[in-house]
Amino acid sequence: MLVQLNRNETNRTFTPNSTAVPVPDLNSLRRSPVVAVLGQRGRVAALRAHLPAGWVLRYPGSLDGVRPGEIVLFSGATEADVLAARALLPGRTRVVALVDEDAPAELVAAVLTAGADVCVRGGLAAILASHLVACRRRQLAERWSDLRDSLPAS
Repeated sequence: MLVQLNRNETNRTFTPNSTAVPVPDLNSLRRSPVVAVLGQRGRVAALRAHLPAGWVLRYPGSLDGVRPGEIVLFSGATEADVLAARALLPGRTRVVALVDEDAPAELVAAVLTAGADVCVRGGLAAILASHLVACRRRQLAERWSDLRDSLPAS
């Protein structure tokens, strides 16, 4: 009975059962997460099997091919890669650096200092996938906090 009372096939903004969000174009931002992989493809060959359903891996030739909203993954990352990404891409772009398992601590510190959001040692696909999922969650959380900050003060 309650289900039928609350059920409404029409979507009216600002009603209790509305599925529309009263913010322009917010619903258009819902799309599958995309990971733009730059660098050594072989190191991330098994990654697709560990990402959630619907995630897309793309292999642009350079940073110029990275689209807004994508997570950038540098396979075999260097400090110069991350510096270039931060100089060219929007600040909200998530940058993940994948380095060798035996990479020196100086390299890890350098890519993080250069602006990488995450630095992952080694190539275990499941661990890398979990870091990418965490980056996506931070992207979404940031979008909502930016929305809240942009609302007029009451």
